[in-house]
Amino acid sequence: MGPAGERYADRVAAGQALAAALTRYAHRADAIVLGLPRGGVPVAAEVARALGLPLDVLCVRKLGVPWQEELAMGAVAPGGVTILDRAIIQAGGIPEAAVTRVIAQETRELTRREQAYRAGRPPLDCGGRTVLLVDDGLATGATMRAAIRAVRRDDPAAVIVAVPVAPASTCAALQDEADTCLCLATPAAFAAVGEWYAHFPQVSDAEVVAALAAPPVASRGDVAPLTPSPR
Repeated sequence: MGPAGERYADRVAAGQALAAALTRYAHRADAIVLGLPRGGVPVAAEVARALGLPLDVLCVRKLGVPWQEELAMGAVAPGGVTILDRAIIQAGGIPEAAVTRVIAQETRELTRREQAYRAGRPPLDCGGRTVLLVDDGLATGATMRAAIRAVRRDDPAAVIVAVPVAPASTCAALQDEADTCLCLATPAAFAAVGEWYAHFPQVSDAEVVAALAAPPVASRGDVAPLTPSPR
């Protein structure tokens, strides 16, 4: 996205722009890239390719308000991480039973996606590493907040949130949980992530699997092999 505020061409272009802003992490032995599926994975794949870093996926699921699913009232992530926006729940008069149903539904989908994307492969170990958490953009930031908390359970050295576009208020709020929150564009008029892309198709499970299965980029000799996480 340029100074005039034009849209990104697509997720690959957004990933290239992010990578250009993250060159300090290139070929670091202690750094990995985690993409939030589905839309964040193509962006993360481009970042990982450009920086010569390992790529993995961190499954998170938004908890949508039952009658307005695009509005997040929280999110779930691996390891039993659940966050809830009590202000939205109370303002919407959402019954606790409905909240519980949505949590159960999205937890099932979270499990399905992890199984589909990993095919039995364990996640990379985040312990002691610098973790770049990448998505194609943020709205409320609920899913990214859940992702940060999930990664923190592995005791990483640092958690870096990196996204192409988000409201300034969302990025500011995430500064309290991430070590760094890098957002390339924070447009004042923000309604949805997709409006800041010229081409913003839905990403399929197959595309996520293909990105994760792609041959690793050529790495310099100082990149140490990564070990699977025990969790």
